[in-house]
Amino acid sequence: MQRCLELASNGLGAVAPNPMVGAVIVHDGRIIGEGFHTGFGKPHAEVEAVNQVKDHSLLADSTLYVNLEPCNHYGKTPPCTDLIIEKGIKKVVIGQYDSNQQAGGGVDRLRKNGVEVMTGVLEKESRFMNRRFNTFHEQKRPYLILKWAQTIDGFVDSDRSGTLGSSPTWITDDACRRLVHKWRSEEQAIMAGSGTILLDNPQLNVRAWSGKDPVRIVIDRSGRISGDSKQLSTGQRGDSFSPLRIVDGTAETIIYTCQEKAGHPNVNFIGISPLEPTWPQVLSDLYKRNIQSVIIEGGPTLLRSLIEMNLWDEARVFIGPGWFGKGVKAPEFPFSPTEEETVGNSRLLVFKGEELRRLGV
Repeated sequence: MQRCLELASNGLGAVAPNPMVGAVIVHDGRIIGEGFHTGFGKPHAEVEAVNQVKDHSLLADSTLYVNLEPCNHYGKTPPCTDLIIEKGIKKVVIGQYDSNQQAGGGVDRLRKNGVEVMTGVLEKESRFMNRRFNTFHEQKRPYLILKWAQTIDGFVDSDRSGTLGSSPTWITDDACRRLVHKWRSEEQAIMAGSGTILLDNPQLNVRAWSGKDPVRIVIDRSGRISGDSKQLSTGQRGDSFSPLRIVDGTAETIIYTCQEKAGHPNVNFIGISPLEPTWPQVLSDLYKRNIQSVIIEGGPTLLRSLIEMNLWDEARVFIGPGWFGKGVKAPEFPFSPTEEETVGNSRLLVFKGEELRRLGV
């Protein structure tokens, strides 16, 4: 099962909204086939493992290990339960039940067809592997990762209020930024607030790592972002004010606003009600769009609102070496980190939300 989890991890950033799954087939104490789900719409891990077995006559006397309950429905591919029954595999060992009710029922179907099934092997580790998938299906919202960088004295930005067009002061170094871009490539979406967009004019894409760009999401209740590709940032990049990159159409972009706006190719303005709380509306819409995970790189106002509502699953906080003395304060975060390491010039603290703390992994 540990090998299943190792294999499954190869699908991070490639298989969503499907889960990460690895499969291992053992005959007489020896692995004769293994595989993992490589991408959405591609063969499942069980299929990859079976296809690797050279002599299919051995399958009837083999054990299949898989970290997630084999699917039992027709989606992009046929049910894996059909394949297991067809190949005569008599024993299946599973890490966790499928949290997607539409695809579940695999265990019951296998048992009804005479297959011996063992469940709950490395269950905590299996649930941690698919924490995004499980959160999405069980809580009906995306998995939320908070990320920010702050100085030793607790500021996320210097005081730029008196200097029009001033550029942000970097807190972390290139090594940290490469890691952040790796994180972006692993999640389906990235989010920021309109204040961050207008002041810093970020691209919110993957540049310092290889991988696909996440869907860009902006919370802009007051409608400060016009959608005009010629709208300028209030901050500065280089020697002059620059057009907003968030509406350049280079990546799928969703902007939530209380104002009626006209979108254009690859940029969608989604209306939310000013009379209702923002987050339930936004998270419900993202759920309907099948977005399972979001890394949130917003300013402290956006981050504080999520922290106050306890709407977060992980937090990744860089503590850089700088000392600002004054400026924009980092969010108060009264939790203890579960992991700590040095990355470049900074300390990286990782915090886990309630569900992950309960798993204890």
